[in-house]
Amino acid sequence: MRPVLIIMVKEPRPGRVKTRLGRDIGKIAATWWFRHQSARLIRRLRDPRWRIVLAVSPDLAVTSRVWPADIARYRQGQGDLGQRMGKMLRSFGPGPTCLIGADIPGVTRAHIARAFAALGDHDAVFGPALDGGYWLVGVKHPKRLPRSLFQNVRWSSEHALADTLRSLPGYRIALTDRLRDVDTAADLP
Repeated sequence: MRPVLIIMVKEPRPGRVKTRLGRDIGKIAATWWFRHQSARLIRRLRDPRWRIVLAVSPDLAVTSRVWPADIARYRQGQGDLGQRMGKMLRSFGPGPTCLIGADIPGVTRAHIARAFAALGDHDAVFGPALDGGYWLVGVKHPKRLPRSLFQNVRWSSEHALADTLRSLPGYRIALTDRLRDVDTAADLP
């Protein structure tokens, strides 16, 4: 069975996607950026070595025409970011599964391949972001994830990665490439 790459996406609607970026450049411009960024990202990351699935929000957008029709889509469901990420990771397996957001302009197939390779001798892998968060989380055995994963994480802060790592005691963890995600206008390439 091929490894799974989950890409978390939101339907690009003004005021509902990239809200911090929208405060800097305007809601319409932020929505336009995300729509085109996510389309480029999906095209760029297609690879026969893994299967791409989309974790879609809001749940009704699972039928949206925004994304390629040939890629499987799953509803993110309710809950905070950590609850939704945990649900998505636990939904796949038994083999390696990685999850990313759609707001990482610099990610390439080589970055994803290195993350999956790190799971060969580690239980989990993280791609640190420049702001203290992370752009990728991957796990070797998704069905074995502790329920405590992603609890008490200070999202959208410089503590997000450290908080998440604390929720995986005893796990062999690898860190892979450090990339920039886009939260504000200062992050735009």
